[in-house]
Amino acid sequence: MPIELRRQRALRLAWGTASCLAASFGLGLPVPILAPIFALLLLALRSQPLPLRLAPALALLVLFSAGSGLLLIPLLVHAPASGVLLVGLGLFLCFRYALRGGNALLANFLVIGLTLVSAAGASDFGLALAVVEAMAKGMLLAALGVTLAHLLFPEPADAPPLPAPPLPAAADSAWIALRATLIVLPAFLLALIAPDRFMPLVMKAVSLGQQSCETSARQAGRELVGSTLLAGALAVGAWSALSLFAHLWMFFLWGLLFVLLLARRLYAAVATRQGPGFWMSCLTTLLILLGQSVQDSAAGQDVYRAFAVRLALFLVVSVYAWAMLAWLDRRRLRAPTAAAPRGDA
Repeated sequence: MPIELRRQRALRLAWGTASCLAASFGLGLPVPILAPIFALLLLALRSQPLPLRLAPALALLVLFSAGSGLLLIPLLVHAPASGVLLVGLGLFLCFRYALRGGNALLANFLVIGLTLVSAAGASDFGLALAVVEAMAKGMLLAALGVTLAHLLFPEPADAPPLPAPPLPAAADSAWIALRATLIVLPAFLLALIAPDRFMPLVMKAVSLGQQSCETSARQAGRELVGSTLLAGALAVGAWSALSLFAHLWMFFLWGLLFVLLLARRLYAAVATRQGPGFWMSCLTTLLILLGQSVQDSAAGQDVYRAFAVRLALFLVVSVYAWAMLAWLDRRRLRAPTAAAPRGDA
């Protein structure tokens, strides 16, 4: 792939994500961090422009995926154990669907709907409806931002499509999907207790679950924990820069700069030893940390204390994901060895 094309795709992703980040906070959308995350997914998973007429269809897709979470709320309220098991089963099926070549965008929306909406509705149904509304509005804004980004930085007609990630063997997909499910579930259980406090943790766990589908146990520590630490350092830098002159336009410009730094590595416009999953997780975590800090500041909370607690939780769930991935892979490797003597007997 030509280096100019890599740079243009990185600039398109940075512009679309940063514009949605600034617009969502400027418009005062509920859960404003959803719009830039949706824009990041739309721009990273496809290189072709998104027709603007598909924006309502995407909003309906989000409503459909969020509906899966709404349907589980009565079960989580009246039969919590069964509800959690069904959420786990739904996560497993979503991850396995994506690993077997299914639509990655649909799988992402279904996972977000299963976790965020159902966790919010378990304590307050009105909060779940607010999350659904935020997802629909965020998708409409993301579709508009993606269309504008493609108009400003169009894809060449002869450009090769984005390479599809390698799919695991059919026998491995179920095991990897189980791994990702067990990574997401603890954060989901915490969100059932206090959804307003642990909603960012659920989004981080979903990102880690998706990242675990693309990494091995040998690289898990560097991939999962390293991306979280790097995102935390970049979020501190972005917040310090924004504190020099707090303005919406500066929020857009600083967001554009920091997202571009990571996007250039995501598309390998800058040489790096890390894979795309590392940089995608780093981008997602940076958006969550920076967006939540802005919300904390607007609410009059202690930004630095809230950031420290949030980053500590993100590191804890990253270390847990690393340990879970290593433990499950070790058990999987031991299973054939333990079964061999019984087969020979």
